[in-house]
Amino acid sequence: MEAIQGLLIELEIAPTIAKYLSLSMMVLLIGGICFIANIISKKVVIRLITHFVTQSKFPRATLVIKRKVFDKLSHIVPAIIIYYFSATLPDYQMVIEKGAVTYILVVGLMVIHALLTTVNDIYQTYEISKVKPIKGYVSVVNIIVLILGGILIISNLMGQSPFILLSGIGALSAVLMLVFKDSLLGLVAGIQLAANDMVRVGDWIEMPKYGADGNIIDISLNTVKVQNFDKTITNVPSYALISDSFINWRGMETSGGRRMKRSILIDTNSISFCTESMLEKFKEIHYLKDFIAKKEKEHSEYNSRYGIYEENKVNGRSLTNIGVFRTYVEKYLKHHPGINQNMTLMVRQLTPSEQGLPIEIYAFTNDIKWEVYESIQFEIFEHLLAIMGEFGLRVFQNPSGSDLKELIGETQKKTVRFKSVG
Repeated sequence: MEAIQGLLIELEIAPTIAKYLSLSMMVLLIGGICFIANIISKKVVIRLITHFVTQSKFPRATLVIKRKVFDKLSHIVPAIIIYYFSATLPDYQMVIEKGAVTYILVVGLMVIHALLTTVNDIYQTYEISKVKPIKGYVSVVNIIVLILGGILIISNLMGQSPFILLSGIGALSAVLMLVFKDSLLGLVAGIQLAANDMVRVGDWIEMPKYGADGNIIDISLNTVKVQNFDKTITNVPSYALISDSFINWRGMETSGGRRMKRSILIDTNSISFCTESMLEKFKEIHYLKDFIAKKEKEHSEYNSRYGIYEENKVNGRSLTNIGVFRTYVEKYLKHHPGINQNMTLMVRQLTPSEQGLPIEIYAFTNDIKWEVYESIQFEIFEHLLAIMGEFGLRVFQNPSGSDLKELIGETQKKTVRFKSVG
């Protein structure tokens, strides 16, 4: 700049004006060099790098381009040029150097953040990422890098050693613990969740306390993002999965069967012993033919052995319509193509109540998809409700408004007939 200023003075320009003109020319020259360097780095260097990366044998390397790591890195070039040209402006050299170093540190933090994000993106392309996510750890490293970068920036602006600022962090540890409480809790929770394999991306979890009932779509340092089945999003704190209870349906999904546990309420007034005509009718049912023949033989032998007459059903052993129906349901399920025959399958009676006798079906479908599971369940219960009358059984149902209306109408008709007769 002094050479330019001397040249301007030789051209008979006032020294004061020559000083400001030389300063302006120098700033324009440095700005022009930075502009050209920036264009070269972005239009030439980055394009070449992008070409080699996209043509490489490693398709995951394109994620570096997606996160614009090299674009961010190119911003350092003008700052380096300004830093080395700061000596040409001695009056402003210290300010320019501090500004350039601060800018380089900020860009460096942006590049490191983009690189860490790229590492997580590449890791997520592998199957192990669903079992062992590292997004929480990447977030912790980001926080540490940002803290250290902030200390370096402040120490650079103050002109002090960064170790002086680091020594003062101990006194602020309580404040830092309060500020980063959720992050620290999330870090500890993330380690425990990963070590114990408690949740993975894609798991169906149910956590009523937080209104979460759906699939995990993201696990970060502080939160676990759950997409509910109504397509809403619930964010659950990571540490809540350690401190509170939740249901993970992964075991059901990996087992290959989904539990079906539902009851049919039988009207106890319809339960009775089987008559000869009923037994003959039941023998025509494919699943019951052998069962009825076997039971008739067993009961006949038992009653003959103990001299029991079958005229009174209270004596000896006899079949009931509810027992035959339960056997039919069990055999029907064992032959149903939608039921997993390798898992628990039973038809049981629960405790009778004022609503009748519950007959519960406890089985597992061989398809865990929700719509398929519901379809199989509907098919089974629709069939059972339709054929129940064949066994002389009725489903319990509380009287409806139409039932009461019909009963009142019948009562009124009987009253009218009684009065007319009288």
